[in-house]
Amino acid sequence: MHHHPDEAQFAALVRARWSVSLTLTALMLAIYFGFIMVLAFRRDLLQASVGGGMTLGIPVGFGIIVIASALTGVYVWWANRSYDGAVRRIVADMQSGVPSGQQAGQTVKGAHHG
Repeated sequence: MHHHPDEAQFAALVRARWSVSLTLTALMLAIYFGFIMVLAFRRDLLQASVGGGMTLGIPVGFGIIVIASALTGVYVWWANRSYDGAVRRIVADMQSGVPSGQQAGQTVKGAHHG
């Protein structure tokens, strides 16, 4: 038998996911569009030689790719460490019909009833 998830618990989970996703997305967009703005308005900065016939634009562009991968890794780390566990708890609560922290004799705050 399946029960409905605790609305407050589910809303907090959705809010956390959106917060992490939007923060990482905003960070990546700022970095990417910053690069594009430099490319559009100060191209000379990226054309500066860093040796061996390479311009600064190449390591900066590569760095943006590395940062994008790192931000993806941050999201995966957060999801594996926090989000997935919360989803498992909500699903388990729905299947058992007993919200987390409300096992026999406990209230949500963990206080025992005599």
